Amino acid sequence: MRSSHPRSAAVAALVATALATGLLAGTADAAEGAVSADPIRIHDIQGTTRISPLNGKAVADVEGIVTGVRTYGSRGFWIQDPDADDDAATSEGVFVFTSSVPTVAVGDAVKVSGTVGEYVPGGVNSGNQSVTQISKPTVTVVSSGNALPQAAAVNEYTVPAAYAPNGDTAAGGSINGLTLDPSRYALDFYESLEGMNVKIGTSRVVGATDPYSELWVTVKGWENTAKRGGTVYGSYESQNTGRLQIQQLAPVAQQPFPVANVGDKLTGTTEGPLDFNQFGGYTLVARTLGTVKAGTIAPEKTKAQAAGELAVATYNVENLDPTDPQEKFDALAKAVVENLASPDILALEEIQDDNGAKNDGVVSAGQTLTKFTAAIAAAGGPAYQWKTVDPENNKDGGEPGGNIRQVFLYNPARVSFTERAPGDAATATGVTSVNGKAALTHSPGRIDPANPAWADSRKPLAGEFVFKGKTVFVIANHFGSKGGDEGLTSHHQPPVRSSEAKRLLQAQAVNGFVKNVLATDKNANVLVLGDINDFEFSATTEALADGGALYPAIKSLPKAERYSYVYQGNAQVLDQILTSPAIKNFTYDSVHINAEFAAQNSDHDPQVLRFRP
Repeated sequence: MRSSHPRSAAVAALVATALATGLLAGTADAAEGAVSADPIRIHDIQGTTRISPLNGKAVADVEGIVTGVRTYGSRGFWIQDPDADDDAATSEGVFVFTSSVPTVAVGDAVKVSGTVGEYVPGGVNSGNQSVTQISKPTVTVVSSGNALPQAAAVNEYTVPAAYAPNGDTAAGGSINGLTLDPSRYALDFYESLEGMNVKIGTSRVVGATDPYSELWVTVKGWENTAKRGGTVYGSYESQNTGRLQIQQLAPVAQQPFPVANVGDKLTGTTEGPLDFNQFGGYTLVARTLGTVKAGTIAPEKTKAQAAGELAVATYNVENLDPTDPQEKFDALAKAVVENLASPDILALEEIQDDNGAKNDGVVSAGQTLTKFTAAIAAAGGPAYQWKTVDPENNKDGGEPGGNIRQVFLYNPARVSFTERAPGDAATATGVTSVNGKAALTHSPGRIDPANPAWADSRKPLAGEFVFKGKTVFVIANHFGSKGGDEGLTSHHQPPVRSSEAKRLLQAQAVNGFVKNVLATDKNANVLVLGDINDFEFSATTEALADGGALYPAIKSLPKAERYSYVYQGNAQVLDQILTSPAIKNFTYDSVHINAEFAAQNSDHDPQVLRFRP
C-alpha cells in the first residue's frame, strides 16, 4: 500500500547514492567505521540539524523504549529515550528499520546496535527531507511492559507561526545543515520531534480520508479557515503550519481506518510516533486514534441560470472512459444535472478515448461521450451535444494510451455552436473578422498546437457559441500538472516548483490568443476556463490575465470560498474561469461536491459562471 512507503532498496545502496549526490556527510569508509567506544544516546544520533552527525557510522547498545511497531510496508519500530537532554533541537526518538516484521512490542526496553543512516522517502532527487534511522539492527529486549515516555503535545500553542527557515542563504538552498530552531519555525519544530511519541487533542479534519487510509487535521482551528471547515491555501508564504497528516499503526485489515470528510472532527487524543513520508511529510502514525465526529457539510448545489443568463461550467471528470463502471457515469451525470443545474456550456477535462488506458492507437472518444451524455439525459438533464478535437496518439500527456482531451458539451435548446472548418490535432485556429466581428478560423479548433509549451500536454480547445444572438468564445484548457514540484516540506526552502515554467508558457500562449480576439473586437465575450493546475495568485494566472485581457473570476469570491481542490490539507485553487473585460456582471460558484469528501466522483470541484452577454 502506498502510504506505508516500503524501502525496497538496500540501505547500503541508499547511503551510497546519498553520499554520491552530496546529501550526506562523511565518506563511504565511514559507513564501515568502527563502533564508538562511548555510549551513544538517541539525541546524539539525531543531533541539532536534519542530518545525523553519526550518519554512516555503526552504533552499539542504543537504549530506548519501543513506542510504536509497524508490521507492514516500511517495517520497523520507533524507540525513545525517556531521559531527555535539555536541548529542544535534538529529538529523543528514532526509527529502527528492520525490513522484516519486528519481534518487539510497545513498552519493551531495548538496546539496539546497527548503522545510522538518512533515508530519503521518494529518493534524493525528490527534494524530500530525510528520516534518521538505524538499519541492519541487532536488538536486545531488556524488559517489557514499561511506561511510555510522555507524549509531546502538538497544538496551537506549541507549533510556531512561521513555517520554515529561508534556505536562500544556505548551501544549495537546503535547510539540511541549519541548526534547528523549534521555537521559531514549524518545520523545525516537527523535525525536532522526528521519531518521538507525540499527541494531538480534538482537531478539525481538513483533508478527507483518502484511498490510502490517511487524513489531514489542523491543530490550529483558526488558521485560514475555509467557509466549510477546511484550511485555505492563500499564498506561497502562508503554508498553514497547523496541518498534520494522520495514519495508523494497526493494519486496516485488523482495524478499519475511519472515514472522515473535511469539517469533521477527530475527537479525543490521537497519539503515536511522528514519522516523515514522501506523501505529505510529517505524519502522526497513530498508536491510539481518536474518534471521528461527523460535521454538517453536504455537496453543494448551484443556483439555476435565469432565462436570459448563460451558464458556463468546467469540470475535470478524472479520466472518464467506457471501461469505468456505469456508477461513475451516473454519479457524474447526476452532479451535472442536480449540482450544476445543467449548464448551457460545460467544458470537460480528462475525457479519455474509447478504450481508456489501453495503449493501442485509438484516439476517438465518441463512445465515452455517447455514454456520458446518455447518462445525463437519463438523470433528467438536457440532450447535450458535443464538440472536440481528437488528439494525436500519446501526445497530450496523462495516462499512457488514455489520450485525455477537453470537450465542449452544450445544450442545443439554449445555445448554438458555430462550426467553422473544424480543426484537427495539428491545425491551429486563428482569429479573423467577419462582418466587423471577431471569429475563429477553425471552430472547434486548437490554439497553437505546435508551440513547444504544449509538448506532452493538452492543447487548448477553442469554440464559438451563440446565445440569444450574442457570440461567446470559450477556450477550454488543461494546463500541465504539478508533477515534479517539491512538496512544502522539502529541504529546499522555498521548495523548487519546476512545473511552473511550462504553465507560464502555456498561459502566455492563451493570453496572446485572447488578445488577438480583443484586438479584432474589444467587446468580445471570451471565457477561458478549465483545469489550470495553478493557484489564483500564481504567475500562471497573472500571465493569463496580463494586460487586462482576462479576470480570474474566482477572485470575486471571499477568500474563505476560493478553492476547487484539497491537497495535503490545503484547500486550493486549480480549476478556474477567467472573463474578458466585456463580461462585467456575473455570478461565480465553486461548487463543492468532491474535494472535501472521502467519497468522490472526481478529485476536483466544478466551477460555474453565469452572465448576460
